[in-house]
Amino acid sequence: MPRIYVAGHGGMVGSALCRQLAARADVELVTASHSELDLTRQAEVEDLFAAHAIDQVYLAAARVGGIHANNTYPADFIQDNLLIQCNVIGAAQRAGVQRLLFLGSSCIYPKLAPQPMREDALLTGVLEPTNEPYAIAKIAGIKLCESMNRQYGTDYRAVMPTNLYGPGDNFHPENSHVIPAMLQRFHQAVTDGAQEVVIWGSGTPMREFLHVDDMAAACLHVMDLPLAEYQQHTQPMLSHINVGTGVDCTIRELAETMAQVTGFTGKLVFDTSKPDGTPRKLLDVSRLKALGWEAGITLRDGLEDTYRWYLERGGEVRG
Repeated sequence: MPRIYVAGHGGMVGSALCRQLAARADVELVTASHSELDLTRQAEVEDLFAAHAIDQVYLAAARVGGIHANNTYPADFIQDNLLIQCNVIGAAQRAGVQRLLFLGSSCIYPKLAPQPMREDALLTGVLEPTNEPYAIAKIAGIKLCESMNRQYGTDYRAVMPTNLYGPGDNFHPENSHVIPAMLQRFHQAVTDGAQEVVIWGSGTPMREFLHVDDMAAACLHVMDLPLAEYQQHTQPMLSHINVGTGVDCTIRELAETMAQVTGFTGKLVFDTSKPDGTPRKLLDVSRLKALGWEAGITLRDGLEDTYRWYLERGGEVRG
């Protein structure tokens, strides 16, 4: 029975991974809360691997946030993510762990990368300034996995998800990503009987959104692939795989759908003094499709599922 360590099991992605892995009868999960293990401290991470005979690792732990958080805490975002990645990936290799999956982000690609963004767009242009420190850390994580494979013969893989959302998300009004921040704002407007909801930016940027349960399913699919099949569709120094829906929408369209889901009937106001971020972020998912997986949850269905989860917790979920 393989023993699988999910780093970041308490987060949105990590908890989704644990739900799907726990449904498998032949898996033993290893987890550790932040109070039990600080992944930015190398000695603590080494101790974890020494204490457990771990066979596989899903590295979902990261410091994450939206535009506001990335702009406010750039040093924390690059430093903490570099430490987490180096500590976990390095300790895994030294402990003899052969299989690992590193979860990155679509922000690794250049700000003006051709759309949809292919895996080979990596390192071809300037990054989006608002999240450059975070993106640099994630690029380093990809390259660390590839370097481990080249030097030590490990089987460390990397997936780059598009914008994720769903149960377990962070609904902090300032530090969250666009969907939870927007959903919380719409819910509050409905609760207060407000006549308008303010949306950051012009509403014209286009974004792709993936439900976290689809993301978890894709991760398991990629990890289950035989090595020969994985290598058939990747390269030693270009080995990461995009994970998304292959479909995007404008922020305005997202807001309109959110209004329908939450029952808000007032006016949408776009605050153009706030940053838009990257004009468009759509992933080319042809590599993942060639490996036999496609997303199955529509945006409308995913938003309704997320809103139900939010309401079940009293509409007050803070990160």
